[in-house]
Amino acid sequence: MKDYYSKIFNLKTSQRFILLLMFFLIQSCEEDLTKINKNKKTNFASQVIYNGAILQKDSGQIKVRFTAPLIEKYELIDSPYVEAKKGMYLEFFDKKNPKTPGKIWAKYAKYNEKKDFYFARGRVKVITTEGQTFVMETINWDKKNKKMYTKDTVFVSDKDGNILVGSHGMVAKDDFSEYTFFNNSGSFNSAKLPATSQ
Repeated sequence: MKDYYSKIFNLKTSQRFILLLMFFLIQSCEEDLTKINKNKKTNFASQVIYNGAILQKDSGQIKVRFTAPLIEKYELIDSPYVEAKKGMYLEFFDKKNPKTPGKIWAKYAKYNEKKDFYFARGRVKVITTEGQTFVMETINWDKKNKKMYTKDTVFVSDKDGNILVGSHGMVAKDDFSEYTFFNNSGSFNSAKLPATSQ
């Protein structure tokens, strides 16, 4: 009889051991899954638009018209952004000259949604509503503060043939009604400059 009870006791002990072992295995698997999910890559495009055309309106008036062959939206990360890796074209309208849009071309553009901040690079060309042309390698647009700036050399020309080179960049209002150049040179009628240069 003793042997019979000892067998049962041993069987129950071994079952307990197996259950305990399974518990620890499941726990460690859950911890491993947590580690895997923690390191999971989320920086991939959640939305992809080919030959995209976006209109932004305010009170029925078109404010911005944006086109790009490829638009990718990354929204599964802490700081969501939109990228146009294959170039972009943008038209912007202002109240002073609503029928003639300003225009921007670039080979690459990125928009940070949280900061409301744009960045463009690759032979960036801007034509204002007044007809002035700005050419530079990169430009930053801080939309919240209505400011555009670059540290690159900026080449500016207008309809009258005036040319100005800002070799250390510029800061401008985002409608280009005022701008400041740094270390400039060129042939420009100073009476037609809307802002000072340094």
